[in-house]
Amino acid sequence: MLVKLTKDPMKLFEDIWGDMPAAATSAPAFKVDISEDDGAFHIEAEMPGLDKEDISLGVEDGVLTIKGERKQESEEKDKNYHRVERSYGSFSRSFNLGEMIDQEQIDASFDNGILHVTLPKAQEIRKTKEISIR
Repeated sequence: MLVKLTKDPMKLFEDIWGDMPAAATSAPAFKVDISEDDGAFHIEAEMPGLDKEDISLGVEDGVLTIKGERKQESEEKDKNYHRVERSYGSFSRSFNLGEMIDQEQIDASFDNGILHVTLPKAQEIRKTKEISIR
């Protein structure tokens, strides 16, 4: 029996831009670890120096997007000068979810610079039915 898969399950969490040549992309704005257990996939994104309010998480058309915005300011005063340095920037990463994720049950928490996202696996839909003969 041949079964056609709509999406390659081995590429479930491949970055949406993963097929682009290396020269066309820059290094990711933040690192992620992706793991799996029996009931869910788990993403841990390192976002040091950010507050929970600086991060947004959303799903659109089967794509999970994690966005962050960094606002940093340091000030140094000395006898003959006054210097202020600012560093601003927004960044994001997107991941294809496919049909294996229950998008209504996605959960996230943020603790000590780590964003924890839990992506529960969807219940398998049975596409077969036994029909009794009268």
